Amino acid sequence: MKIICIGRNYADHAKELNNDIPEEPLFFMKPDTALLQEGNPFYIPEFTNEVHHELEIVLKISKVGKHIEEKFAHKYYQQIGLGIDFTARDVQRVCKEKGLPWEKAKAFDGSAPLGQFVDKETLGDLSKLSFQLEKNGELVQQGDTSLMLFPFDQLIAHISKYVTLKTGDLIYTGTPAGVGPVQIGDVLVGYLGDEKMIEVPIK
Repeated sequence: MKIICIGRNYADHAKELNNDIPEEPLFFMKPDTALLQEGNPFYIPEFTNEVHHELEIVLKISKVGKHIEEKFAHKYYQQIGLGIDFTARDVQRVCKEKGLPWEKAKAFDGSAPLGQFVDKETLGDLSKLSFQLEKNGELVQQGDTSLMLFPFDQLIAHISKYVTLKTGDLIYTGTPAGVGPVQIGDVLVGYLGDEKMIEVPIK
């Protein structure tokens, strides 16, 4: 199982970090040790003083595929959920300034909390899914798949040109604006529509 994360898939998020709008999907990977299953707390690592939350819709790949055509991509996932891409923003900033890879800011242990999944057939129009994140009961992120630069099927087609997708792989599809820091004692709760899908206490 691998975790594939999409960067800058919402224009408002790219702008808030002063990043260019990509012309094609950007992706990077996290190892399986980054996965944090529902119900487990997230412990802030000792190597960072600035961990940011990034709520994302997650696709779970349901069969093996390579060079998948966009028109067939919908056949390669049946379940949709929510996850959080935790980012050590201070570590990432230093790496970027030096022109270095920044996996250690994204791929560290526990950096990919994963919530529950639901069958996509129960969600209606997948191009108009709303989702949001609350921190300590306050709304901090709000997104809608209609605002994605690259929709689900295009992401799958693009990724599979370079990397074979396997059953159980996870695609974190990008975060909307509103990313921000977490502190010990915070509680993050994510909703897909009105349905609570993930809760992560910060330790």
